Amino acid sequence: MSAHLYAEAHTACRAPADHAAPLPVLGSEVSVPLVTGGEVGYAALDYAASAPALQRVWEDVAAYAPYYGSVHRGAGYLSQLSTDLFEASRRTVAEFLDCRPEDQVVFTRSTTDSLNLLAAALPADCQVFVFETEHHASLLPWRDSPVTWLDAPHSPAAAVAALESALADRDPHGPALVCVTGASNVTGELWPVAELAAAAHAHGARIVLDAAQLAPHHPVSVRELDVDWVAFSGHKLYAPFGSGVLAGRSDWLQRAEPYLAGGGASRTVARAEDGTVQVQWHTGAARHEAGSPNVVGVYAIASACRALTEAGFDGLVAREQALLARVRAGLAQVPQVRVLSLFGDDAPRVGVLSFLVEGWNSSHFAAALSAEYGIGVRDGLFCAHPLVRTLVGGDEHQPGECGGGAANSADRPLNAIRVSFGAGTPDEHIERFVGAVASLVRDGARWRYRTEAGRCVPEL
Repeated sequence: MSAHLYAEAHTACRAPADHAAPLPVLGSEVSVPLVTGGEVGYAALDYAASAPALQRVWEDVAAYAPYYGSVHRGAGYLSQLSTDLFEASRRTVAEFLDCRPEDQVVFTRSTTDSLNLLAAALPADCQVFVFETEHHASLLPWRDSPVTWLDAPHSPAAAVAALESALADRDPHGPALVCVTGASNVTGELWPVAELAAAAHAHGARIVLDAAQLAPHHPVSVRELDVDWVAFSGHKLYAPFGSGVLAGRSDWLQRAEPYLAGGGASRTVARAEDGTVQVQWHTGAARHEAGSPNVVGVYAIASACRALTEAGFDGLVAREQALLARVRAGLAQVPQVRVLSLFGDDAPRVGVLSFLVEGWNSSHFAAALSAEYGIGVRDGLFCAHPLVRTLVGGDEHQPGECGGGAANSADRPLNAIRVSFGAGTPDEHIERFVGAVASLVRDGARWRYRTEAGRCVPEL
């Protein structure tokens, strides 16, 4: 049985997804202890960091596991099946992203790995344009290229205008690349990707889309957005098995030295008479997939792509927007809460939202949500330090660690709290979160907390 037929056979008997209900995810039945006594079902509201695995993905991986074998070049049946499955997964991802026929899908470890791979493949003297509002995965890989940092825009139109202006001033004869997020991992706000792509191409530049926060929430079409590359991570797409994707144009990737040197990337290796090693590298995706590939992780990504496509993004988006409206309405009832936004309250966003609470250290607030209500959120700067510092403002302060002591100093920047959710989030988790925020602000924490390794933890 080929991997393609194997996948079809394993999924054919599934009933259509119920758009009104959350998609089944692992961990939905997990209970956690509360410091105040008893247990409660865990409310996972940190999807922007890592989304829980879809039950569908877990079942697909478990069904494949007995057939696991080495990928490429193996003569045995399981190796042949695993190779077929690996390459079929590549086609599934290309379909999920609506790639062009000539586009190439390269499997990596994560979004960060994908963007570092692209950075290593840039032509000499390629100028990179990136907004300071990006995740560090988009900010930091371009160490070997001249970079133009663009200030945080205050509207989508301002973002396009800023890029237009910066590109107009560049050397029109040299290569250039624009890197932009599809949805902010801090505010959840959607960026004008198609308009930025049009601006880039009008000035002879290329563009790569960081879709880590966009792909789990919205359909991503390489053709419609007209981006040159797109990168995303499996662990945010309900497939947390250490794989990622870089998909798009192949020319720069094929002209570059392999990202990693080793088996799989090399076609032939011979020792010359002068003692040197002569290597012919593969063309195609294999050129940048050296080593034994993570076939389980790759298959998990493909399974997630199929599951989201079959569930239907229209229904998923509609339900998520209803949850988002409930969160925003609930937080709006608490005057001490300030929601962070770059483009304004009316800007469209995915299920990611960051906020501050007057009178609370963010670590203390997040710890109390977890310890007293069984709610998992995130606090900090979310690997987007420049953006969070811009959003919170330079004159704002929080109480010191765990609610006591001096205000944050310059070397300990103000942190925020982030709540994020998606296709697997039950209504009850959102209701509990909104109620917990109101209760903590109104009544305070019911437990004592202390600082440990820079974080607030309950005293036990």
